[in-house]
Amino acid sequence: MCRRWGGAFYAAMTGDEATVSGGEAIAVYRSSEWAERAFCSRCGSTLWFRFLPTGNRSFSAGLFDAAKALSVDREIFADRAAVWARVEGAHARLDEAEIRAEAKAAGFSIG
Repeated sequence: MCRRWGGAFYAAMTGDEATVSGGEAIAVYRSSEWAERAFCSRCGSTLWFRFLPTGNRSFSAGLFDAAKALSVDREIFADRAAVWARVEGAHARLDEAEIRAEAKAAGFSIG
């Protein structure tokens, strides 16, 4: 239950790759000029973080029964990750400067 509620890391999905059901229970909060967060309005579980400059949504991995089988293609703000949250493997690790540049290229400013 705790893993579903809080997750431990995110699995990013681009564009409209993900199909989400249960829309009547989904609440979305615009947390900044460049991001929104969604959660279940019934239980409070974190559902996703959406990076508006790219449209990418990052889902809490704990939501998926097969979370152990998820692969990581890229990390964002990897230079700011806590030591205990480092993800192993050969994948892209974008630091804060790279994410800010990506947002700027899409017309957003991360304050």
